[in-house]
Amino acid sequence: MYSFDYKKRVRYGETDMMGYLYYGNYAQLYEIGRVETMRSLGLSYKDLEVQHGIMMPVVHVEARYLLPAKYDEELTIRTILNELPSKMITFDNEIFNDQKQVIHKAVVKLFFIEMATGKKVSCPAYMMEKIKPLF
Repeated sequence: MYSFDYKKRVRYGETDMMGYLYYGNYAQLYEIGRVETMRSLGLSYKDLEVQHGIMMPVVHVEARYLLPAKYDEELTIRTILNELPSKMITFDNEIFNDQKQVIHKAVVKLFFIEMATGKKVSCPAYMMEKIKPLF
């Protein structure tokens, strides 16, 4: 298992009329969490796409809204890898508010796709080398 925390403040433009983070913006928090978690492991989306020709489209999102995130709150986005990737990688997300309460949970699943062929492939070996020692 591997877990990584990243902090982000809720901006005014991300809120609705109630001053809550607009529900559609949570997917951006998952993306921030994924990208920064991979970066913490020495991996980058850009390298995956440009150097290795692999993209990772989202194929499943399951979200649970527990409490609202509010304007100007500093959120902690916790991204967790609970299992080794295969042809799919699963990121579990927990979002905490300023009071360290879990306000949101989500599961996001992505496939590895070879960009040249559009076919599903297994997790690239160089990526697996960085992830496997964590389990």
